[in-house]
Amino acid sequence: MPTPPAIAPPADSRGSPPATGRPGFPWFMRITLLLQSVAILAQAVTAGLLLASVPEGRTVHDAMAQFVLGAVVLNLLAAVLAWRPGGGSPRLILTSTPMLVFTALQAALGAAHVRELHVPLGVLMFGASVMLLMQARGGETR
Repeated sequence: MPTPPAIAPPADSRGSPPATGRPGFPWFMRITLLLQSVAILAQAVTAGLLLASVPEGRTVHDAMAQFVLGAVVLNLLAAVLAWRPGGGSPRLILTSTPMLVFTALQAALGAAHVRELHVPLGVLMFGASVMLLMQARGGETR
């Protein structure tokens, strides 16, 4: 008795079979987005220490700023690596680049003691980072 032919999954509009898993967000991109979100949240906690006049608050807040910068740069590097080898979507780079710009602006505003803009920009950065993380969990690249 002959074996029945294998049923192939439906092809997409370009004729190639659909990707499995979460296309657009490799595992290392999801990890760097999680690290970035946690770092920004921790930065907000250290900002609370600074505003509460804890003696070590400024030192901890400054040190955490370096950690946030490292996490943002690592995330951007992950986006470039996700795009380059497999010909993935450059949207990952386009969504990660503004975070680096915001981080530089955040540092400049903090150094200039412009709290009126520094604090809302930090909230915006945290919201954007969590939004990107949720997109990564769902596999969206839009």
